[in-house]
Amino acid sequence: MSKPEEKTDRWTSVQAYTLCVICLVVGLAGGWLMRGSQSPAAPVERVAAATGPADGSSLQPTPEQMRHMADKQAAPLMEHLKSDPGNAKLLAQIGNIYYDTQQFPVAIDYYQRVLQVVPKDASVRTDMATAFWYTGNADTAIAEFNRALSDEPNKPNALFNLGIVQWQGKMDIKAALASWQRLLNTNPTYEGKAKVLELMEQVKKHSDITAAQAGMGPQ
Repeated sequence: MSKPEEKTDRWTSVQAYTLCVICLVVGLAGGWLMRGSQSPAAPVERVAAATGPADGSSLQPTPEQMRHMADKQAAPLMEHLKSDPGNAKLLAQIGNIYYDTQQFPVAIDYYQRVLQVVPKDASVRTDMATAFWYTGNADTAIAEFNRALSDEPNKPNALFNLGIVQWQGKMDIKAALASWQRLLNTNPTYEGKAKVLELMEQVKKHSDITAAQAGMGPQ
């Protein structure tokens, strides 16, 4: 349906502004979203860089190459898993390999298998929630972050990532700020405090953008 010209102009302006905000958040989230555990195994950036050309130029691996890397790295663990299919540690390690190589649906499958064995593993559930977010499923990600927090209420990585998804995925400024404030209140020595405060300031600057304006409302 066509819209009056003045309304269309206003919408275009909001979209342009929103795009800047989303680009900012994507940059922040890409570098700041954290694993459920405190010591990530092998960040995607490191895996990707290892496959780059010898001259040092940047060449991002294709999804097929990333999947091949994951399969190769996971192969020894898969062999062990054959004789011990309910080994939660092995399942989590395999899930982490596929997570780090951006094979998020496969990672989710392994994380779900871990949680069938250890339902209250908040670290694995946080990782799974983050993987759901990377597949574009913000609602499920938020639900799983909240479930992780029901098992470990003050888990910093779950609170941090929850705030990112509430903002970037739902444009729910109030909820995002509440999650990050809860993180700071319950983890006073949190090593990423400066980053959280910086992110909170960025969010407050864009508090006038709603999910509907950003095109992130119900589809």
